[in-house]
Amino acid sequence: MQILVVSPRVAPGLLTLSAWDALRAAASVRAAELDDPHVEAIVSAGIAVEATLDATSNAVPAYQPDAVWIAPIGDVGWAQQVATDLMDDDSTRVEIIFGSYDQPGSRLLDLVEVMDQLRTRCPWTQQQTHASLSHFLLEEVYETLESLDSGDTDHLREELGDLLMQVVFHARIAAESEGWDIDTVAEGIVAKLIYRNPHVFGDETVTSADEVDARWQELKAVEKKRDSPLDGIPAHMPALALADKVLGRIGEVAVDGADFGSRLLVLVREARAAGVNAEEALRKAVHALL
Repeated sequence: MQILVVSPRVAPGLLTLSAWDALRAAASVRAAELDDPHVEAIVSAGIAVEATLDATSNAVPAYQPDAVWIAPIGDVGWAQQVATDLMDDDSTRVEIIFGSYDQPGSRLLDLVEVMDQLRTRCPWTQQQTHASLSHFLLEEVYETLESLDSGDTDHLREELGDLLMQVVFHARIAAESEGWDIDTVAEGIVAKLIYRNPHVFGDETVTSADEVDARWQELKAVEKKRDSPLDGIPAHMPALALADKVLGRIGEVAVDGADFGSRLLVLVREARAAGVNAEEALRKAVHALL
């Protein structure tokens, strides 16, 4: 007996050769539900599928040596539990076969689908706009930074998920009236990464990380076509981060440390020279006091 597991994130009917061979050779093919797109594709291919027990039932499928059971779509746990329950002695043999596999990043499709459902059916989610979500985005950024500072990777994983949700949320709002969506967002960053890394995706050669950064900045300047090296710097960045960004764009500049602001600017310049991010350094120092 074989149990077939397929991914809900793969187009119906795109099964491995071993899966099709097993389905065609089976004395009978059974599934919990016939209206699943994968099952419908199998039926459309000329293979008879019999609907049996409900996927939510606790009943165990009866053992049939030449049968193929199609697990509830994507439910590997169900398949493993059934196989364990049936293989209670040496007279039964149950094999789990995978008809399709998730590729890396496939769970992002689940997030997009969940957000679509929320935007369609949740009153609160329906009311949100780019503006109403702005403070949530900022909070998630700071919480992600806090998790980085803590060194707690489980916390970081959680906060990255919350931050990713904000990205998908804004893209879903834009899809309704602004002419772009999450695929457009992904397409843009993919194109940017390929363009600005010719040492990976082209035939250029680099020998150090500094060369990579310099080439990135050069290509960015060509791409952006800015009139001033200060163009594009967000004015609302935290002051130390803003100072670091400005000094990075304009290079060496004389700073008179006569007042507190200028003295802080001198410290930021010294931090840059030492390879230290002033914003992060101050944040960690403050957190040490908490």
